[in-house]
Amino acid sequence: MKIMAVSYHDIVRAAGLLEGIVAKTPLVKSLTLSNICQAEVYLKLENQQYTASFKERGAYVKLASLTPQEREKGVIAVSAGNHAQGVAYNAKRLGIPATIVMPKNTPFTKVHHTRSHGAEVVLIGNVFAESLEAAGKIQQERGLTFVHPFDDPYIIAGQGTVGLEILNENADIDTIVVPIGGGGLASGISTAIKARRPDIEIIGVETKLYPSMLEGMTDQEFTGGGVTIAEGIAVKQPGGLTLEICKEKLDDVVLVEESSIERAIQMLIEIEKSVVEGAGAAPLAALLDHPERFKGKKVCLIISGGNIDTRLLAQVLMRGMARQGRLVRVRIEIPDVPGALATISTLIGEEEANIIEVYHQRHFYDVPAKQTDVDMVLEVRDTVHAEQVIARLINAGFGGRLLGNTSLD
Repeated sequence: MKIMAVSYHDIVRAAGLLEGIVAKTPLVKSLTLSNICQAEVYLKLENQQYTASFKERGAYVKLASLTPQEREKGVIAVSAGNHAQGVAYNAKRLGIPATIVMPKNTPFTKVHHTRSHGAEVVLIGNVFAESLEAAGKIQQERGLTFVHPFDDPYIIAGQGTVGLEILNENADIDTIVVPIGGGGLASGISTAIKARRPDIEIIGVETKLYPSMLEGMTDQEFTGGGVTIAEGIAVKQPGGLTLEICKEKLDDVVLVEESSIERAIQMLIEIEKSVVEGAGAAPLAALLDHPERFKGKKVCLIISGGNIDTRLLAQVLMRGMARQGRLVRVRIEIPDVPGALATISTLIGEEEANIIEVYHQRHFYDVPAKQTDVDMVLEVRDTVHAEQVIARLINAGFGGRLLGNTSLD
């Protein structure tokens, strides 16, 4: 394999290495998403890998390239997510000692999964840059080989096998949308695709908070920062090699809103019954934010991973229900007498709405002493149904109104 470049033949060799090692993930057509997006939508489901991410492809190819001496000494990587698990999992399979440096605030579940693959996890630093600096010191002290998350030809070739699999499916596709963080996946896929099908358009997608590849390709200053649900692509600066490849082979890069990524996560779990992390949902968010860009096209979305924290997933789903008017807040005025709360609960139930939360406040609202306000969160079919519930309460002699939700967009 070449040292400073990545070719189509490198990716073919990587695919040979990965035969029987990683899953050849499904490429499926979504009729429902096609109707919603007014495009022919296919999903390349990399969230169905063993570690729920494409990252194990590149990790294995990189580790397999090491000399016997390098394998004996071991490897080191810095990651708070999918790269950590990909390196740890494949290092264990190849009998290579692995050290993974993670920021101290890394969620416990990610630390646990990485350790479960046999890696030594070192928690150092409050931010990634501090962890990276610490990893450099450990690497020098122990003589370890550093496994970069994206800016490495072996990593890029391994990720490029995703594109090779798409080509080998012979699917009728004219556009591929791929999430971009550091650019390893986009570089590999575009190298594979353009070698055989230069007519296929490759579109990268980044969150507006971290537009690093777009900035790099247009020679702008890097401005990325902030908290994003797509932490897998929250990279402030792409790699030198990946930027060079993307400049040459990517057709375009589009940016998406955080709220669109949330909606995409919800749509994929509700429509496709597929759990997807923020970075993996970004390609669908691109179709939601740029409908005219993709209208009528045959589009393959790279669903890059499915490692999303369960609490975050629950929050995303509930916020999505609020956006759609399926979760509403109401304030009901009732007399402060025994049985009143039971009566309104019965009325709400008869209207087939579901009470999620109740806030019964006597002391802090500006209401008469013999009256109380009850705030409720209700699950309803839609806002029309919510208005029907309010009307039923008013007809029964209670005051009631919908409370405005703070915009989630």
